Amino acid sequence: MSKVTPATRALTAAGVAFTVHTYDYDPDAESIGLQAAAALGENPARVLKTLMALVDGKPVCVVVPSDQEVSMKKLAAAASGKSAQMMKPPEAERVTGFKVGGISPFGQRKLVRTVIEQSALLHDLVYLNGGQRGLQVRLKPTDVRDVLKAVVADVLA
Repeated sequence: MSKVTPATRALTAAGVAFTVHTYDYDPDAESIGLQAAAALGENPARVLKTLMALVDGKPVCVVVPSDQEVSMKKLAAAASGKSAQMMKPPEAERVTGFKVGGISPFGQRKLVRTVIEQSALLHDLVYLNGGQRGLQVRLKPTDVRDVLKAVVADVLA
C-alpha cells in the first residue's frame, strides 16, 4: 500500500503536520468508519468519515464522526441551500477521484464546498481517510477546517 496519495500530497503542500496510519480494510463492513475506528483502536467520535452529498444539485463534502449520521436538512442549511441528498457512489468516485471507502476530503479532483461537524473540533487530533482504503491520516481538526476552508456547523441527525 502506497502511503503517498493525492490527499497526503495536498496536506504536505499545505504545510500541515499529520501522521499516516494503516489498517486492514474490510470491504464487507457495515460501516467503513466504525470498522476503521475499531481497527485503529480509536474512539469512533475521533475517526471522521467523509461523505459526498448534493446540495441543490451541487457537490458538497461533509465530514462527520464515524458513529453519527448526517441530517440532510441541517446540511442543506449549512451549505446555504434548500435541499440535500447523498451522492450515489459512482458519482462520488467520479467527482473526487477516489474509490468509495477511500474518499478523502483532501486532494479531490476539484475543490468543493466542505462542511465539518462542529463536534469534531472538540478533539485535539482526529483521523480522516488518507485517500486510499485502509489508510487514515491523523491531524488537528482545526487544520482540517483551515485547509479545506470548511463551514463548521451542527449537521448531525
